[in-house]
Amino acid sequence: MQTNKNIFHNIVISQLFLHCRKTLLSILLYHILPMSTALSQPLSQPLSQPLAQPLAQKKIVLNSAFLSPISNLQQTGYADLILTEAFKRIGYQLETIHIPAERALINSNKGIDDGDLVRIGGLEKNYPDLRQVDEKILNEDFVFITRKYPDFRVNGWQSIKSYSIGIITGWKILETSLSRLNDQVDIISTDNINQLFSLLDKDRVDFICYTKWSGLEFIKKNQLENLYVLSPPIISASFYTYLNKKHEKIIPELSSTIKTMKNDGTIRQFYEQTLKPLATSSVDIIEK
Repeated sequence: MQTNKNIFHNIVISQLFLHCRKTLLSILLYHILPMSTALSQPLSQPLSQPLAQPLAQKKIVLNSAFLSPISNLQQTGYADLILTEAFKRIGYQLETIHIPAERALINSNKGIDDGDLVRIGGLEKNYPDLRQVDEKILNEDFVFITRKYPDFRVNGWQSIKSYSIGIITGWKILETSLSRLNDQVDIISTDNINQLFSLLDKDRVDFICYTKWSGLEFIKKNQLENLYVLSPPIISASFYTYLNKKHEKIIPELSSTIKTMKNDGTIRQFYEQTLKPLATSSVDIIEK
């Protein structure tokens, strides 16, 4: 017969075994059950940790001396929309900044900015570190705008001899053309469109020369009266995007993308959205 001491010893051993078994079972359940539950979930369920997100698009900064409807601070102008979409398709996020025309070219050529949104073709001769994107962005007409001479007949630059004209500093196509007249025309240069139209308002010049689309937009937006946009244009020019030479490797792909956008109707859509409403503007366009 067992003694009381032996009975007590057996009870302690039994209780200790039960306690160890419960502890071991708890440990196993704690580690194994979550794993089995996870393995039993369908693969379509999201993982506890999110997948790595794609890398952010690279940013490219282009400057512009144009205003609405070609370019604006909201990047909803005609050229803004085209280039934003084109760069997006090749993996870049476009940012545009607006600075005076002359400084815009200098900054782009030096690589301070990545390029120029839209400019006339052929600028590499004077700005050797700029590279022209081959595919054209738009055609733009330069027109005379006047208050005093609605019946003026535009017949080349020679037709404004002995008159006065206002232009914006840094618009090379105008500066070059007017330089051929030497001192036969009085030229006043301004820094921006507000100063330019102020010349007409204060009767300081007979004409100003500006791009047709932006001129119509400015007149309409500011409800200017008794101004006449003369036709035909004094110059019709093609405009292109320029990139600093450090980005020249992406130019073929960018050019190809712009061409694709012309073919798939994207650029036509942007025209309908931004420029077409101005084509039916109430501003007087005088044909001669």
